[in-house]
Amino acid sequence: QVQLVESGGGLVQAGGSLRLSCAASGRAFRSIVMAWFRQAPGKEREFVAWSGRSTNYVDFVKDRFTISRDNAKNTVYLQMNSLKPDDTAVYYCAARQGTDYGGSNPDEYDYWGQGTQVTVSS
Repeated sequence: QVQLVESGGGLVQAGGSLRLSCAASGRAFRSIVMAWFRQAPGKEREFVAWSGRSTNYVDFVKDRFTISRDNAKNTVYLQMNSLKPDDTAVYYCAARQGTDYGGSNPDEYDYWGQGTQVTVSS
């Protein structure tokens, strides 16, 4: 069992930055693929980035967001720069076991955090 707790969301103006954190507990963190997804009102949950043996990003955040992890702290981060109003969403942390690589389908992940709201004003 893996428990995930996100933090770091909030309100920011367009062009600003936020860093989200996701603290994991319950399993060997090094062996778990961690990912970030987001869900805007009225839209489906969409992939943002994952970190495992390598990292991968959705195209529209590649030059602005960075996923990183501190295995000693069992924490994964999402540094978000140059934020846009379209980035407004609830951001979710997810964990996937049994593989070194992530995926972009939410169904591929075994555990989820409760989400943290990110609001970008214009």
